[in-house]
Amino acid sequence: MATGLLALLDDVAAIAKLAAASLDDVAAQTVKAGAKAAGVVIDDAAVTPRYVVGLSPARELPIIAKIALGSLKNKLLFLLPACILLGYFAPWLITPLLMLGGIYLCYEGAEKLYEAVMPHAAHAHEEALLDTTDPVALENQKIRGAIRTDFILSAEIMALTLANVATSNIYSQAAVLAAVGILITLAVYGVVALIVKADDAGLALTRSSIAMLRAFGRGLVVGVPVFLKILAAIGTAAMLWVGGSILVHGLAQLGYHAPEHLIEEIASLASHAIGFLSDIIHWLVTSAIQAILAIAVGGVTIVGVHAATPVFATLRSKNP
Repeated sequence: MATGLLALLDDVAAIAKLAAASLDDVAAQTVKAGAKAAGVVIDDAAVTPRYVVGLSPARELPIIAKIALGSLKNKLLFLLPACILLGYFAPWLITPLLMLGGIYLCYEGAEKLYEAVMPHAAHAHEEALLDTTDPVALENQKIRGAIRTDFILSAEIMALTLANVATSNIYSQAAVLAAVGILITLAVYGVVALIVKADDAGLALTRSSIAMLRAFGRGLVVGVPVFLKILAAIGTAAMLWVGGSILVHGLAQLGYHAPEHLIEEIASLASHAIGFLSDIIHWLVTSAIQAILAIAVGGVTIVGVHAATPVFATLRSKNP
């Protein structure tokens, strides 16, 4: 009996070691997959603050919390099962779906650019789409727009993660996808919350009895609104760059390599011609061309949406 008990304990110890090794493997793969998705994570962090720029400070954290919750739902309830199922049953469908998301990012980025260049026309376009002046409805509309944009960026993150663990078993894939989704959401929206509330922290510091803290607080109060505007511009640029890159890489995966090769050739020529900081120049030129492509695609999409809006409005009125 003692022998049987010892054997059982040995088996339990072996299972524990196997489980620990599996957890270590999941942790290692999570870190590796998160690093691969770092570029999209930075874009996500840059895009989000623009949804609270110009709103009441009292509503900033509640809005960010709602967007963060929507982001978690996107990743865990929709994208994680979808990635597992598509990766197993229809991997060929992942690229076209990502490209549709890329078109949406191009549309969002081009719309913000349109708003900056022609604010009155863009405002009329936005009013036609929103069809409401109620502040609560407008806030909810912004939250839904942010969650839609997050869905596309999250899909890119999850797709990159899935590609990194494609050879693992389905349980490891699910564990890594869930871990990456949760950690990235907490990191992104934690940073965003700190950024948008930094001016409130600065205001509190201006009341400090320590002169250095008061000066730092005044710097935050003055600097954070400017920083938020700069970050909003970076977010728009990020959407255009990511949207364009998704379309270019998607076309290459579907067999149309000419756009990717042309961009690579132009970027290589530019980096060699300048002769210094070649990697940075290569990335900047590549991103700029992808953003220009995104502006073109987004512009066409804006025209299409604007033309289709009255049609959908008529159909809704006929079918209340």
